[in-house]
Amino acid sequence: MDAFTSALLASGNTVVSTLLLRHYRDLGMTNEQFLIYLQLKSFADHGNAFPPSATVGQAIGLSENQVFQSLHEMISKNLMQIKTTHQKDQLAQDSYDFTQLYEKLAQFVVNKETANVKETATNDRQVVFKQVESEFGRPLSPIELETIAQWLDEDHYSGEMIQLALKEAVLSQVYNLKYMDRILLSWEKKHITTPEQVQQEKDRHQGNTRNNGQGKSGTKGADTSKIPDIPLFNIGDQSDSTQN
Repeated sequence: MDAFTSALLASGNTVVSTLLLRHYRDLGMTNEQFLIYLQLKSFADHGNAFPPSATVGQAIGLSENQVFQSLHEMISKNLMQIKTTHQKDQLAQDSYDFTQLYEKLAQFVVNKETANVKETATNDRQVVFKQVESEFGRPLSPIELETIAQWLDEDHYSGEMIQLALKEAVLSQVYNLKYMDRILLSWEKKHITTPEQVQQEKDRHQGNTRNNGQGKSGTKGADTSKIPDIPLFNIGDQSDSTQN
């Protein structure tokens, strides 16, 4: 084994989180401070939790004062702290603690995920508004906008389900929200919450319709291609739905 291989194996490895590597600047850490963090982590991995600032600076080409200043800034930013451990019959020992850094990283991930969810919800809302306006062929009134907002925020209907209710309304040539509301309510009562369940219910309903028609006529193999697609709620429920 040559000298390089021996030195490589003897020095070991320093493992750093890829998540931290990609987002340390989002946490307020500078490139210089991150490099110091890597050096401190390397020393800690080798059993030295509080290396001298001069030693750290020498490894990365900084003066002892520059390292001290960067450490002070990281403490001010709540990226790290110095902990002192007292053990019986032993001298107090200091160590660099980066728990706060990882707490900030965890909060960053939560905030980013929350922001993504809100952005997605906002985009879905706009898509629903625009699609209803497009199919109705007119701008929505403030009351109609509020109704759709209530479907999303209070009734917790998904954008997909609202779009499917809109499709049913368009197929029936009934361009108002009352009709859509009755469809959504009917699905809710049947615990239908996904497009797949809607399709299953339609298939079941159409199958029953065909079977009933064959039973009455006594004719098998009758042409059912012209049977209209019946909305998935009771016809009697929409007696006033054709009125705006």
